Amino acid sequence: MSDTETSIVDRRWVAFGPAGAVGAIHQRADGYSVKLVGDDDYRGTFPTLDVAKSALHAALVPGSDRPEFREH
Repeated sequence: MSDTETSIVDRRWVAFGPAGAVGAIHQRADGYSVKLVGDDDYRGTFPTLDVAKSALHAALVPGSDRPEFREH
């Protein structure tokens, strides 16, 4: 296990679009990591939740509505 895998905090937000879950944000000790459904690895770690939400939205197909984020 890498250091980043062990630094996950127990908070996550799932991003939902019209067809269901499209990704997730995991809070870590060093920021918020973004992963889309189907990704093997995280796309990056961002300093704030708002920046991570914007990054996840930007990773979706162009023209996609901003997903709804629900904490789990």
